[in-house]
Amino acid sequence: MVDLHFEHEMWLNALSFYKEELKIFENRLGEVSGKNTDRDMKAKVEHFQNQFIREHEVIDILKHDINAHEQTLVQYAKDHPVAIDHVYFDNHTGLEGRMEMFKKLWMELRKEFMLFLRDWM
Repeated sequence: MVDLHFEHEMWLNALSFYKEELKIFENRLGEVSGKNTDRDMKAKVEHFQNQFIREHEVIDILKHDINAHEQTLVQYAKDHPVAIDHVYFDNHTGLEGRMEMFKKLWMELRKEFMLFLRDWM
């Protein structure tokens, strides 16, 4: 259970980092948008605005689900203090796979955004 708690903490820290990076991306997007009026660029800005809104939502959902799973583990430990060290907990109820997918998609979005900035800054 200690390992699960540690992993939850690592995920929550990573999600906080991504949320902060998202704020930086949004600021940069605003700078680019303010300096350019090109129609193609404006379409890309809208694309990234939509992506960033979605990323905020996904981060919030993941944080909620991680915290909910943590609370389930805490409650189980309270209800079964002797058995807690002898129970196998399933793979974070799918959270591990969701976090891996989020990281993969985040890196793809980050790369796409960096290429956009390179072209329009």
